[in-house]
Amino acid sequence: MIEQVLTGFQAMSAWEYVAVLLGLSYVILVMKESLWCWPAAFVSTLIYTILFWQGALLMESFLSFYYLLMAIYGWWQWNKLDKISNAKLEKSIVSWSTSKHTKWIGAATVTFLILGYVMDEYTHAKIPYLDAFTTVFAIMTTYMVTQKVLENWLYWIVIDIASIFLYLEMGYYPTAVLSVLYTILAWQGFQVWRKQLPNKQFQPN
Repeated sequence: MIEQVLTGFQAMSAWEYVAVLLGLSYVILVMKESLWCWPAAFVSTLIYTILFWQGALLMESFLSFYYLLMAIYGWWQWNKLDKISNAKLEKSIVSWSTSKHTKWIGAATVTFLILGYVMDEYTHAKIPYLDAFTTVFAIMTTYMVTQKVLENWLYWIVIDIASIFLYLEMGYYPTAVLSVLYTILAWQGFQVWRKQLPNKQFQPN
C-alpha cells in the first residue's frame, strides 16, 4: 500500500499540488481565525472543481464548487463577525446548543439517506451512502465554519475519518493520507478554538 501511495503522489499534477497546499493552508488559517483562509479556500476549490469535472467525478466537482461559493460567503461573514466582535470586545466563536445540533444532524441524516438511496438505485455510483454522507455533512459543516461554530471541528473529524475509508476503497491513496492529516488538524483546531470560546457563548436554538 505504501508503494501505491507513493505512486499516487508521483502521478499528481502540479495543479493538484497547488490545491493540496492551499487546502492545508486553509485549515491552518481557519484555526488561527485568519480572514485569509477564505482566499486560500477559493483558489484551492476552484482548482479541484475543474480537476474533478475533467475526471468525471461530478459529485466531487459539485461539492468543490459549493466550497468555492462558501469561500466568498465566508469572507463576507467573517468580516461582519469580526466587526461585531471588535465592537463588543469579545471573540466571535460560538457554540451551538445540543438541541440545535440534534436538529441539524437529523436533517442532514434524512438528506444523505435519501440521496444515497437515489444514487444507489438510479446511478452507477460506488459506495453511494458513504459518498452521500460525506457530501451532505461537509456542506453543513462548511456553513458552520462560516458562522465560527466551535463544534465544526468535531464534525470534520468524523467526516475526514469517513473520507479515509471512502478514498481507500476507491483507490485514492494519496487523498486518504491527506484526510488523515486533515483529521489531526481538525482536532488541533478544536482545541485552539475551545480555548478562545467566551464563557457561555451559545447561539439560540
